[in-house]
Amino acid sequence: MISTWVSVIVMLVAFVNGARNENDMQPCAEVQTSSSVVPLGSPVTATCVIRDSCHLVIGQAVHIEWRLGDHSLPGSPVANESGRFSEVVIPSFNHTREFLTCCVQASPVQVVGGVEIRAGFPPEVPRNLSCQTNLTTPETLTCNWDPGQQETHLHTKYTLHIKIWDSKDNHTYELLRGVHRYTIPRSGFVFFSDMEIYVKAANELGEASSTPIILEPVSAAKFDPPTILNVQAVPKKYGCLKLSWSLSQQQAWMRDYRFNLEVQLKTADNSQRSEQPILVSRARPTRSLDQCRLLHGTQYLVQIRVRYQQSPWSEWSSSRSGVTLESAPTGRLDSWMKASGDHMPKQLNIHLFWKPSKQFRANAQNVSYIVSVKKLPGEKGKLCSTKGNYCTLKLPGKAKKVYLSAVNAAGKSIPTEVRIYLPKASSVISDVTVLPRDDRSLMVQWRRLVSSNLTGFVVEWRPLLETDLSLTQFEIIDRNETTFLITGSFEPYKPYGISVYPRFKDGIGLPRTVNAYSRQKAPSMVPKIQIKKNWQSHVELAWEEIPLDQRNGIIQNYTIFYWDKMGPIKVVNVDPDERRVVLKDLGTASPYEAFMMVSTSGGRLNGSTIHLEIEAFDVVAVMIIVTVSGVGLSLLIIFTVLACFSNQHRLKGRFWPAVPDPANSSIKRWTSNSTQDSDLSWENEEPDPMYLSHLSFLDLPVKLSKEDDDPWLSNAEVTSDLGESICGSPFIPDYSGSNSDSVPYATVIFSGPCNSPTPQDARVYLRSESTQPLLETEESFSPKYYHNMASDRVPNEQCFFGPSHDCVPEKGPDPGIMWDDFPFLRALALNDAQND
Repeated sequence: MISTWVSVIVMLVAFVNGARNENDMQPCAEVQTSSSVVPLGSPVTATCVIRDSCHLVIGQAVHIEWRLGDHSLPGSPVANESGRFSEVVIPSFNHTREFLTCCVQASPVQVVGGVEIRAGFPPEVPRNLSCQTNLTTPETLTCNWDPGQQETHLHTKYTLHIKIWDSKDNHTYELLRGVHRYTIPRSGFVFFSDMEIYVKAANELGEASSTPIILEPVSAAKFDPPTILNVQAVPKKYGCLKLSWSLSQQQAWMRDYRFNLEVQLKTADNSQRSEQPILVSRARPTRSLDQCRLLHGTQYLVQIRVRYQQSPWSEWSSSRSGVTLESAPTGRLDSWMKASGDHMPKQLNIHLFWKPSKQFRANAQNVSYIVSVKKLPGEKGKLCSTKGNYCTLKLPGKAKKVYLSAVNAAGKSIPTEVRIYLPKASSVISDVTVLPRDDRSLMVQWRRLVSSNLTGFVVEWRPLLETDLSLTQFEIIDRNETTFLITGSFEPYKPYGISVYPRFKDGIGLPRTVNAYSRQKAPSMVPKIQIKKNWQSHVELAWEEIPLDQRNGIIQNYTIFYWDKMGPIKVVNVDPDERRVVLKDLGTASPYEAFMMVSTSGGRLNGSTIHLEIEAFDVVAVMIIVTVSGVGLSLLIIFTVLACFSNQHRLKGRFWPAVPDPANSSIKRWTSNSTQDSDLSWENEEPDPMYLSHLSFLDLPVKLSKEDDDPWLSNAEVTSDLGESICGSPFIPDYSGSNSDSVPYATVIFSGPCNSPTPQDARVYLRSESTQPLLETEESFSPKYYHNMASDRVPNEQCFFGPSHDCVPEKGPDPGIMWDDFPFLRALALNDAQND
């Protein structure tokens, strides 16, 4: 559009500057070129001749100047008298469209003539001409071609030429600019007649035609996807399927023609797929066809597509399934056995895994597996029967091997022998590493030590978040291999346990196990930090382990960040196996804040912030504690020294007083001085051995009332101090006894005052109620009762020291007293003598 306006402007200027005549108006100059349309980059020659009648040059010298667009070009003036002729040569015209003008140098410069020059390329030969017939309504023939990659920069016209050989009809179809596809209506072709078709391209620089193609329209038809009517097993023929098929309803009129057919077969579990479709030539829709050499007892999914002669293939049909006839399983099974428990045969737990080998054929859809101790499986020797791929069993008796068989409705496979190897506490594997190759593969590498007994390796892997043992997979590796590529379906961010077992001639060695991820990312959670201890300038932090299903990768480390308002942020890295850390050298000026970051190779996650309060160190409290501790320790040392160097007997007497036993005492040896002082003398080096017992004496009225006849019952709980005078008595007003820590053993009751003359009545004795043990144990040394040895019968008043068969009350004269046999009466006699 712009170039058109420029051309108009140039012509208007030329006519304005031209000479006026009565009949017409002519420009001042005439510009001529070799061609207005030239190949791009070719040379261009132009001439400019100024008319004599041009008013711009009358009576003036003429100087001609050339311009190509806005750029000046050097001209080549021809030698003549007038100087009104000029020629210019452009070595290479690199513009697709430009104006070449001729100007006269005047005041100002005036354009006196010009011409538009266009450049481009001749059209390329159309390529890849193809036509396809559509047999659905409406029926058409569509042709396509490739105009070429080069842009011509010129208007190029395309026409489609068709010639039908069986008739004289020729058709030419003009195409719109830039369109390289044309659809011929049904009236322009015949289905079963050959046609010659070609495309012609033309522009101002030339024309070109495509190579003609000859085709029969029906042979160029792309049929609709066919329909599979039925797929079933061929009777009495193993591994064969019979297919029945048909064309679409709109193309069913061609059911009597022969077609080329392709059959695509794959097993229902997608474990096996035919590499190339099976080609069936000259197949008719009215006849079924058989496909053989298939697996026995296997379900197949079948698809087909058709074409007529050399026509394009139709799209694949919908799949249809069929099952071949079953037969007994063939081939062997690959097995992997692990034993755990005691080495005693009856205590071994056998975990047996298996998988089909490359030669194994189940030959049925429903297959079960039997593990038996006998080569021919039977109910008696059967250990396990399952439809899975593993079995756990107890080793029976002293069996050294078991047999694994596959069973279906048609029969049993040849048993696979599996030897029972005991676990060995040895390993030749180290440095097991797992590197992910992509989302569907893991590379396992390990190192092995030199061992002549080594026969191979077993690589075992399973998802750790699943407990189903059927998901366990394995592969048996040769002894010379130290790498294995695991392929399969691995979920990202999920852990897998990979173990490498060494196999020896006589057992299975200890495995090396690592966890692996096909892809990792940041953990889903950060454990909560707990403050375990807080003392002085130290704080101990602890945390729980992240659950396996939330790790999303292998934990590389735990990082603790902590800081206070007065200082920078500090960082502590903790190994992934640790669950605690101690932060040291913390100040008490301001509280601390901390948080944890957990990292994997796929990312990291920060936890929540906690606050740490650091208690100040109390110097005064510590000084008090140290002082009290020092004083207590000093007292303990002094007491220990005194106990070691003091008189042991005196120390023993202070803490363990000597309590005499009256039954073994002797009053005869008592001195008169001893009866005047009831306290043991601790001033001497040792206590006097003659002080075996202490007595206290009570004075009672001469006549006792009836209610006081039994002084034991009326005064059973009143006793005297052993440390008081033996004349003291709690029954008289002037009693001066004290309740000291000494223990009285017995009380002697007098019928009169202590200082009165000796009474004629017999003395009465009251036994003490003290609970103080007498010389170790009372029962083993003290007598159970006391009696008068000089008489078989004693008065009733004297029966105070326990029951006895001799203690029978009896009236009669008081018998004589034997002082040597009864020491207490002797003490009474001494007391009477002193009073006198």
